[in-house]
Amino acid sequence: MACAIGALIMLALVFAFPFLGFSTHGVGHVMRFADTAEALLGDHYGVLALVLLATTVAFPGLYLAALVYLCLGAGHQRLPGAIPLARLLRPIEPWMMSDVFIVGVLVSLVKIVSLADIHIRASFIAFCIYSLLLLRTVTLIDWTALWDAIAPAPEPDMTAHAGASGRSQSLVACGACGTPFVAHPRHRCPRCGKRHHVFRVDRIQLTWALLVTAALLYIPANIYPVLSTVTLGNAQPQTIAAGVLHLAESGDWPIAAVIFVASIVVPVSKIVALAWLCIAARGRPAASLARTRAYRITEKIGRWSMIDVFVVAVLATLVQAGTLMSIEPGPGAIAFAGVVILTMIAALTFDTRLLWPERAPGNAS
Repeated sequence: MACAIGALIMLALVFAFPFLGFSTHGVGHVMRFADTAEALLGDHYGVLALVLLATTVAFPGLYLAALVYLCLGAGHQRLPGAIPLARLLRPIEPWMMSDVFIVGVLVSLVKIVSLADIHIRASFIAFCIYSLLLLRTVTLIDWTALWDAIAPAPEPDMTAHAGASGRSQSLVACGACGTPFVAHPRHRCPRCGKRHHVFRVDRIQLTWALLVTAALLYIPANIYPVLSTVTLGNAQPQTIAAGVLHLAESGDWPIAAVIFVASIVVPVSKIVALAWLCIAARGRPAASLARTRAYRITEKIGRWSMIDVFVVAVLATLVQAGTLMSIEPGPGAIAFAGVVILTMIAALTFDTRLLWPERAPGNAS
């Protein structure tokens, strides 16, 4: 709980001081963290502003505040709102991207360090500490102990049979508290009340729909510019691929590699991997453990593709030197953010139970 409280304090300090400074040819600009959202809104990119604030401030702030409340009231069986709050925590975790934002800021600074003088301010240091404390908080949570303190597990309403998969016995594990129970169309978790969604839609069809939409969005994400550099009134649009090539030609190979992997390799690999898993789930289960591991890797790395979106947000806010130089976001950034979000949702909707056989080998009878 101490780490969570410390993270909340650091988050408050992020908004109290300047974040970064920028100066070139006698013209300077100081940005605060909140200026990123204001700049995006001013350029009519409210969707990017919403994504930025939600993933770096709103979701982590809600997560930390709820966790502190639950820890303070742990052991009180009638703590108001405890179970609904606890149900929210696990689904929020993949969408907390303060660490990804820091990498995006560093990439942004490398891209413009040769064009201007950059000044690190107190807010950026506070944000880094906040991100470290948030990461430490997530790794320290004992979900079993927390749920036992909030709502002790009920007696199981089924008898599991060894050698048969949970899917063949209609068993599911609650996505919020982890409690196993027998699923049916209108069943809720007996512990936390979370509704189970297996029977509402075909999960494979839903994953396919999200993947196809993401693949279609990936086309405009690469065709349209993600940002434009305006120098003395002349705009120079830049796509994702052009940005990678520009960094490579400038000798910034490590940063070019980061952007190439995060913006090209990861999204394409994730779409291909999830499509392969959807096909495998419809076929005969084989190599289930390897496929499940592939899914877990795919699920974890998808969030890092948001680096390019954060780079655009930071540069559009920081590089504001009037007619001398400025950077504006482009429509490709919105399309790319949509690709990242849709592939993340697609990974979360995929049912890994479909990768496993109905019965373990040697227990077919």
